[in-house]
Amino acid sequence: MAHKENGLKFQRILLKLSGESLAGEDGFGINPDQATYIAQRVKEVHEMGVDVAIVIGAGNLWRGRRGLHAGMDRATADYMGMLATVMNALALMDAFERIGVFTRVQSAIEMRSVAEPYIRRRAIRHLEKDRVVIFGGGTGNPYFSTDTAAALRAMEIDANVLIKATKVDGVYDKDPNKHPDAEKFDRLTYIDTLNRRLEVMDSTAVSLCMENKLPILVLNLWDEEALLKALRGERIGTLVNEEDM
Repeated sequence: MAHKENGLKFQRILLKLSGESLAGEDGFGINPDQATYIAQRVKEVHEMGVDVAIVIGAGNLWRGRRGLHAGMDRATADYMGMLATVMNALALMDAFERIGVFTRVQSAIEMRSVAEPYIRRRAIRHLEKDRVVIFGGGTGNPYFSTDTAAALRAMEIDANVLIKATKVDGVYDKDPNKHPDAEKFDRLTYIDTLNRRLEVMDSTAVSLCMENKLPILVLNLWDEEALLKALRGERIGTLVNEEDM
């Protein structure tokens, strides 16, 4: 399906969500109200003709570091995290379909009774048919984060931008919740982000985006206007891209 002439800056986006975005106040589990909120924000831009794909983390259900500290094998801990991302993807799919948005979940780890296997061309076809696609299971390999999975999937589906959804309004030089004098960056280069060790995404994901010139936009999804403003090209959040862009 051809893109609508909607005047938006980005026509196909990969939205990276943390697992905590689905959690309740205690930071754990799946809160259906949070899933509905995210679905509503995405529905608003989807109805404007934007193709939306999503990668979600697993921190609300499983933190691999805890397993590692207890002596768990790293690969096992990572596979458990991948399975948790599929649970989050299914919860998000349910929230979308309850508000009338057709959605498909694709998993990098095959579990055909609950999700399609990840197939790049099929994912692109779903987007062309106006479906939201949620990618679960990370990359399907241990030792890679869901940040890296988001960067990889964004490039595979030819997204225009990777949007990292957070609960702060951009990237700061230090935690703004702890330091009132924290400085917000409106724009960063990939190299600056890596050299400063800023917590935008992990270094593998940033490097992958840099090599393929995929811009990263960090914004606060809990600002109800943020996503819409970003797609209109308004200055919001923190944009990470090449120096000459």
